[in-house]
Amino acid sequence: MSKEREKLFADFPKISTNEWEDIIIKDLKGADYAKKLLWKTNENILVKPYYREEDLKELDYLMQIPGEFPFVRSTKESGNDWKITQVIDETDIKLANKFSLESIAKGTDALIINAKNIHTLNDLQILLEGIDLQSVNIRFENHISYPTLAELFIQYIENKKYDKNSIEGSFNYDPISFLLQHNTFWKSKEEDLSQIIALHESIGKVLPNFKYITINGNLLHNCGSSITQEIALSLAIAHEYLAYAIDHKIDIDEIATRMNFTFSIGSNYFLEIAKLRTARLLWATIVEQYQPEVAQTAKMFITSFSSLWNKTTYDAHVNMLRTTTEGMSAAIGGADAIVLNPYDVTYKSSDDFSRRIARNTQIILKEEAHFDKVNDPAAGSYYIENLTHALAEQAWQLFCDTEKQGGIISAALQGRIKEAVEESCRKRDMDIATRRMVLLGTNQYPNYIEQMIDKVKQTESISHKGLQPYRGALPFEELRLATEAYSKNHPRPKVFLLKIGNLSMRQARAGFITNFFGCIGYEIIETQGYKTAAEGAKDALDAKAHIVAICSADEEYIDFVPEIVQAIKHQNTNTLCIIAGNPTESMEGLKAAGIDDFIHIKLNVLETLQRYNQTLGI
Repeated sequence: MSKEREKLFADFPKISTNEWEDIIIKDLKGADYAKKLLWKTNENILVKPYYREEDLKELDYLMQIPGEFPFVRSTKESGNDWKITQVIDETDIKLANKFSLESIAKGTDALIINAKNIHTLNDLQILLEGIDLQSVNIRFENHISYPTLAELFIQYIENKKYDKNSIEGSFNYDPISFLLQHNTFWKSKEEDLSQIIALHESIGKVLPNFKYITINGNLLHNCGSSITQEIALSLAIAHEYLAYAIDHKIDIDEIATRMNFTFSIGSNYFLEIAKLRTARLLWATIVEQYQPEVAQTAKMFITSFSSLWNKTTYDAHVNMLRTTTEGMSAAIGGADAIVLNPYDVTYKSSDDFSRRIARNTQIILKEEAHFDKVNDPAAGSYYIENLTHALAEQAWQLFCDTEKQGGIISAALQGRIKEAVEESCRKRDMDIATRRMVLLGTNQYPNYIEQMIDKVKQTESISHKGLQPYRGALPFEELRLATEAYSKNHPRPKVFLLKIGNLSMRQARAGFITNFFGCIGYEIIETQGYKTAAEGAKDALDAKAHIVAICSADEEYIDFVPEIVQAIKHQNTNTLCIIAGNPTESMEGLKAAGIDDFIHIKLNVLETLQRYNQTLGI
């Protein structure tokens, strides 16, 4: 602690960590410290309940200022500005131009444009008509030949007599990410990688600030990778390009500055901030080994995308909240460009409103919240600094392991990358299925009356031999859409809440059942509660419910259930009678009385709902 800070805190007694720990243990009153206060992230990082200055002793980069190597704190010397970026996925070049101009007029200063149909200089002129490339950053993607596009782009720039130093942007040239998805190169390894040389010789020598290589870390994220995998494998991809270029006599100071790293930002607020800081640290470490002439060569340019993996079709307006915190994480983490996807991206082509909300979220972060004014706002946070350090250790180890396997190309061709990412997928999927991870409106607190089947745009699913992009909510959504489709020609499955006995317990358990079966879109029949079993059974039969959920306290079930079940099963043997809860002491007696199932917090929600759809013929 500096002398100035010591003076500031001189009036306060110093409290040691041991003293704090003694107080915490006393307050726990015998509860297990580790179980109550320690937790692990999906990356297996142990998070403590608090951090102190002593936890920063191992971090040697803390004395660096923003804009200095190793750029953990920022690549910017002052301020925290970024490019507000919007995706224009329209393949019709005239419409794409129209949408681009509208977006720029409303606050966007960078665009990602689908270049699939750019074949001639005239096509490019139509696409870019009215766009000042000296002030708007353009990323071109989805083109069949980036060297060909480069020649057209150079010709366009020269015809417009632009200052070539002012042209910024990028190509989404990334053959290794194509390999990861398809288990094969587009043409061949050598032919695909040789485009690095072609791009260097063309656009690299004409436009000094244009990035012609992209590392699509967001692909890894949207295929279900962990944060550690996203960082490490992105670095491995970039290092493969770096090594290839240097082997072909391209200078490190040239090739390292021509890369655009894209990372997805998910809902884990602090870890996502730490992710971007970690990525910059490790990239600077890698580039340093090639002895660049200037330290600035080791800067990493980051484009952050809001996650697609965690977005939902049901209760889609919650996606606005998700993208807001993701934009905040990206800005605090020091992204150079940020893309926030429209909230309706999962189920239809976005409209003016959803695009405006996505764009205005970033404008608010800048103009009202002033996230662009403070450089490295995370500095000094013991928590974030420790997360950065822990992520760096894990990601560096995985990067080194990948290099020992012969690099990412070799590891991908052997199936090791796919195997590792799929293992992460299985863990995340299980967390969603069991509600350890909550997707609001999908696996918890659903709006069960919402209907989406007529709003969902029908698209042909694309299956890849390698990594498969998907969304965590998809299994739940498929079940619920199946329920909606079934209900077009059949009665919608009904769940009757038969509340009886203890008031607080029956209300709590009715709420649990509502959330449980609401996830699959069943109709929930709410009731006020019953004084007698006979009344409850009669109303359940009158409602023609497919499922009768008896909601009470554990110790009271055995008193009410036999009469309820007998009355219901006597009239309709197909009606499913279930218990809300897991009354272990009376379970055998309840089963003998005719109870079909027990719905409780320990269940795998997804598997249970799949079973109910199957039982009901959906």
